[in-house]
Amino acid sequence: MALEHAILVSLLEKPGSGYELARRFERSIGYFWTATHQQIYRVLKRMEADGRLDVREVPQQGRPDKKEYSVSAYGLTALGEWLHEPIQPESVRHELAVKLRGAAFDDPRALIGEVERHQRMHRDQLDHYLAGERRDFAVSDSRTAVSDPLTAGGEPPDAGRELQHAVLRGGIAYERMMIAWLDDVLATLRRIGPGR
Repeated sequence: MALEHAILVSLLEKPGSGYELARRFERSIGYFWTATHQQIYRVLKRMEADGRLDVREVPQQGRPDKKEYSVSAYGLTALGEWLHEPIQPESVRHELAVKLRGAAFDDPRALIGEVERHQRMHRDQLDHYLAGERRDFAVSDSRTAVSDPLTAGGEPPDAGRELQHAVLRGGIAYERMMIAWLDDVLATLRRIGPGR
């Protein structure tokens, strides 16, 4: 996936300025696709030039006008073409896993603090995802959450919200898997003695 596709999706969900888009990357999109403010602005300029984005000037009181970006018809077509292209599953590059294998040639227990730090980070991220799920999707316990085919009012579900929730549930499942794996790693490190 290219940053361009993440930008198209975000702007289809809600048009906005470069600054607003960068904030979305910090708050939500950035959990699965990261980009710096400079990268976002550079790509917005390129996408505007090649016609994938429409731009309108929005006057602001006491500040310079801002550019609000939205997806053009050409941008929507380009996204549709990308959506239908096959992609390869991502390979996992996990530096901690390499350190763990290398620890067999040193003192494996020396990694306990680092593994505990990773575990805290994953627990914090899980807590953040669960809070967002409760806030945005009115779910009381995501361990038992199942998507209802109809909303409370009997209306068909909103595809965008349903798919956003599916991505969030993927993040929740990933964090839970990482925490479980790190529990296993800690138990292993504590059980074995020094390497070599």
